[in-house]
Amino acid sequence: MLNERRLAATTANANTARIGRFVAGQARNGGIGELTAQAVTQAVLDEAADHGPASVQKLRYTLRSFLKFCFMTGLTEHDLSGAALGVKVPVPSPLPLGATVAQVQAVLGSCDSGSAMGRRDLAALSLICSLGLRAGEVAGLTLDDIDWRRGEVLVCGKGGKSERLPLPDQAGAALAAHLADRRPASETRAVFLRTRAPIRPLTRVAVSGVVARACARAGIEPFRAHRLRHTLGERMVQAGVPLDAIGQVLRHCDPATTANYARVGVEQLRAVAQPWPGQGAVR
Repeated sequence: MLNERRLAATTANANTARIGRFVAGQARNGGIGELTAQAVTQAVLDEAADHGPASVQKLRYTLRSFLKFCFMTGLTEHDLSGAALGVKVPVPSPLPLGATVAQVQAVLGSCDSGSAMGRRDLAALSLICSLGLRAGEVAGLTLDDIDWRRGEVLVCGKGGKSERLPLPDQAGAALAAHLADRRPASETRAVFLRTRAPIRPLTRVAVSGVVARACARAGIEPFRAHRLRHTLGERMVQAGVPLDAIGQVLRHCDPATTANYARVGVEQLRAVAQPWPGQGAVR
């Protein structure tokens, strides 16, 4: 999972826990080599008895991957992955909802540039707003990822993929102001650290906390860091940036994810709306 599929450690741990429960419940008698298709199907049915559809679907995906691994490595004689029944899960199709321009300005303006914590928070928020970084990408940024001469930043995203992005002036200035402070004594090369002991790098959850606290200071309803990422996507749609270019900036692995942003361009969609028979143009 970590080396071949490049999954995050938290995802791999969650999948390992699911497989542990499966093996303990269905393979305790004869071991993995004695697994049957019936046992695999029963495991999915048991999960559905007291868990929601989303949890069942996660178990199914994990089982299919695990059972294919078992077959390819000779732990099982047959490929039993097909016995992991599919579960129909109603998938909502929400629009990517970003913050308004006023909300973004309020969030950035809430940071106290006269304090070390305020400069740190402003730098993190500026990177999210201008580059659409995920909270985990901000947390993982190191001093070695910043190329000041070229004005670029190396972003390590999902699946272990790394891409260089131009560092906008506003975000670069905020980042420079943050790093100009005397760093707390620490061996880590992380850009964003706690300002209070114990000194350690900010986590993904901590970066989300930075956004939430900024919302509270600005007097607006709290939202997560990902909403600021959606804001950048919406702005690019409104500016007429092609979807493939938006996908490159936001570093989407699946073009279908970027396609969701086409639905927020209401005015652009209005221009291609077809007349409804007998009713005139769709409004």
